[in-house]
Amino acid sequence: EWKNWPKSVINGTGVILHTNLGRAPLSEAALTAIQETATHYSDLEFDLATGRRGPRQAHISRLICQITGSEAAIVVNNNASAVMLGLAAIATGNQVIVSRSEAVEIGGGFRIPDVLRQSGAELIEVGTTNRTYGHDYEDAITESTGGILAVHSSNFKISGFTHFPELRELVEIGRRYGIPVMHDLGSGCLLETTGYGLEHEPMPQESMNTGASLAFFSGDKLLGGPQAGIIIGTTELIQKISKHPLARAARLDKLSMAALSSTLLHYIRDEAQQKIPVWRMIASTPEGLESRVNGWVMSLGEEYELRKGYSTIGGGSLPGEVLPTTLLAIDGHKFGGADTLSNQLRAGNPPVIGRIDDDKVILDPRTVLPEQDEDLIQTIRHCLN
Repeated sequence: EWKNWPKSVINGTGVILHTNLGRAPLSEAALTAIQETATHYSDLEFDLATGRRGPRQAHISRLICQITGSEAAIVVNNNASAVMLGLAAIATGNQVIVSRSEAVEIGGGFRIPDVLRQSGAELIEVGTTNRTYGHDYEDAITESTGGILAVHSSNFKISGFTHFPELRELVEIGRRYGIPVMHDLGSGCLLETTGYGLEHEPMPQESMNTGASLAFFSGDKLLGGPQAGIIIGTTELIQKISKHPLARAARLDKLSMAALSSTLLHYIRDEAQQKIPVWRMIASTPEGLESRVNGWVMSLGEEYELRKGYSTIGGGSLPGEVLPTTLLAIDGHKFGGADTLSNQLRAGNPPVIGRIDDDKVILDPRTVLPEQDEDLIQTIRHCLN
């Protein structure tokens, strides 16, 4: 029998932005916005003041510009298409300079060199894997140079004997030669992460303050909204991108636009930490998480092992960074092994997804939404019976 899909699951893995599980869950306000937009007509491309057709991107662009300080913005269906569109509009037929250490592959086999080729731009790699200098970029500039692309290493780290120029240095080189500098940030982090015990994650606001011509980032990672690709930058370049034929092919649908608008409003109202699930999870305290796990055990009425552990950000964001948590460990021996128990939990209603360690199924409260606690307990009880 056919059923609705995708199916809702409980994420007990402790990976906040779990790509296989749909990345960022949306806020209540974003869900309401989707429902209202889906069930009624809307002013998506209509100007209520004049009674005439209105620009699709105008409202969302104003929100993004207010948050990031950019002159202009455009939204497309994901960050991969944002980078592709930006390069196609700005650098087709020209060369784009990239550090060899940043000619990377992200999720799903998406490779920066391949994107450059598909956009019609020619890749010029400079520097070495572990050390690239500003003069490497400068030495590679020719009459055919159409741009400099800086790519944030959002899903890996290079450590040891390394050197990479700051974005500010690349911007200065770009200004000297009249070449646009484009910054692929990836994660779309709009809040300072160091306050949560994490490394600093580059923010779109910083790219604009530094003087980047364009910046690209995701909507469904650390921004905490729906799948989207956001391009910010100068009015001249954003207008050029908006007029490119690929802009129509990559445009964002009305439901995602509504969800993104509501998510961005949380930042403008300074309530992102309280309203956006991803940031609520990041902000959860070890004490609060321990209290929740103890609540699970009291409701289950069984003996379970509680152990200290760590949650991760995931989704190609903040690689290697962890947050302390308290884990629920369920001994798999009673069920014929942890694999068998894990299979039973995934067959539950709703399914519960955990991780396995030392023949125990491990569940992390950080990524279980508080309103899912009772459903989690019911699924575990069903397995016990």
